[in-house]
Amino acid sequence: MYICAMKTTNLNLSVVISLFNEEESLAELTEWISRVASGMNLSYEIILVDDGSTDASWKVVCELGKQNPAIRGIRHRRNYGKSAALFNGFKEAAGEVVITMDADLQDSPDEIPELYRMITEEGWDIVSGWKQKRLDNKLTKNLPSKLYNWTARRITGISLHDMNCGLKAYRSEVVKSIEVYGEMHRYIPYLAKNEGFTRITEKPVHHSKRKYGKSKFGMERFINGFLDLLSLWFLSTFGKKPMHFFGFTGLLTFLVGFVCAVWIIVEKLVAQSHALPYRPVTDQPGFFLALTALILGVLLFLAGLLGEMISRNSQERNHYNISEKF
Repeated sequence: MYICAMKTTNLNLSVVISLFNEEESLAELTEWISRVASGMNLSYEIILVDDGSTDASWKVVCELGKQNPAIRGIRHRRNYGKSAALFNGFKEAAGEVVITMDADLQDSPDEIPELYRMITEEGWDIVSGWKQKRLDNKLTKNLPSKLYNWTARRITGISLHDMNCGLKAYRSEVVKSIEVYGEMHRYIPYLAKNEGFTRITEKPVHHSKRKYGKSKFGMERFINGFLDLLSLWFLSTFGKKPMHFFGFTGLLTFLVGFVCAVWIIVEKLVAQSHALPYRPVTDQPGFFLALTALILGVLLFLAGLLGEMISRNSQERNHYNISEKF
């Protein structure tokens, strides 16, 4: 990872932008952000995280940094993904308020003043953008997005219409308290909620058509996003108490198998004692299903036990965020 420009401290605003092959839009975007931030009389920085671009994006970033000292650049040696870019951007951000947006000019910097005000004056932890009127293809983007967001609302319990919107504002404490990894950038509000930041709201924002290049995400993002959501839900619910899930499920499965096996054996013995016709236990499919349940129950219980042993030896086992103390 390369970093150009020196880190500053005690700023009002940090704008973190993840980019991949966006050389055409960077000059226009940074000039627009600078104009808006200067009009608000804020001290600010623009952190451009080049996630292993193969075009001239990094060269453009360095040239912009020479022209404007508020622009800082971070370059990954290869493409790691948006989550990695945001993680490194958050780590370097020095602003009281941190705003993220995409580099493709689909997010408008004119939204920054209101997002900043909602964080600093209304006291929200996170303000998420909501693209009410999307200009994407309805079949490939809008409909899958609606289904994805409906599912996310049900699982996370956070009432956001556009969980994956790249335009968001955060209090600095939020981004310094969470770890964004894998492809979890879609669920930063959920990560923050699990760390105790519950003041989360949304704001309708303007959405523009992509001006340069093409989208870097395909339909697979919805499938991957759903799987990531399930993983995140499971880890946040049972990450520090795996026995509660695997142990309970294992015991339940074992008991069902045990009761069924005993029932089949007793039924056979009763029929045999009364000289009634009966089927041998090993000729009954139900017996093998019960045996399978018994084995699965034991395996699930052992998985929970191993999970507990791993959790108890984890360095994160007693990691808690403390908001205040005296």
